[in-house]
Amino acid sequence: MSRIRPIAICIIQYQAKILVFKGWDEVKQSGFYRPLGGGIEFGETAQDAVRRELAEEIGAQLSDVRYLFTLENIFTCNGKAGHEIVLVFAADLVDSHLYSAETISGHEDSGEPFQAIWKPLSDFYNGNNVLYPDGLLPRLFDPQ
Repeated sequence: MSRIRPIAICIIQYQAKILVFKGWDEVKQSGFYRPLGGGIEFGETAQDAVRRELAEEIGAQLSDVRYLFTLENIFTCNGKAGHEIVLVFAADLVDSHLYSAETISGHEDSGEPFQAIWKPLSDFYNGNNVLYPDGLLPRLFDPQ
C-alpha cells in the first residue's frame, strides 16, 4: 500500500555550508544530497522527531530548534515512487566541535552507515549538485 510519509528534516548551517548526507539513486545512476532527519513517529511532534533523528543518526544534540516551513515532496528514488510531507526546521549543534569536523559518521535506522558532510551552499546554487527535497534550496534564505 502506498502512503504519504511525514518527515522532519533539520537545516544546520555554518560558514555558508549546510550539513547533509549523500544519497545515491541506483536506477538513475546519480547522486543527491539531503539534510539529516527522518520519519515522524505516531504521537511525536515534528520538533521532537528532528531532535531524536539527529541524536540517533549522528549522536548530536540540538539547540534553538525552530520551525521554518513545510514542503510536499513527490519523487521517484531507486525506481520506487515516494510521497512525503516534509516539515523543515533549523537548529544549532550543542557540540561546537562538530562544526569543524570534515565528516560526521552516522547510521540510518536500518543500520546502514553514512557520512554527514558540510557542503557549501554554492555547490547547489551552481547546479553541480542536487539538494532534496525539491523546493528546499530556493527557500533556504527566503522561508516566506
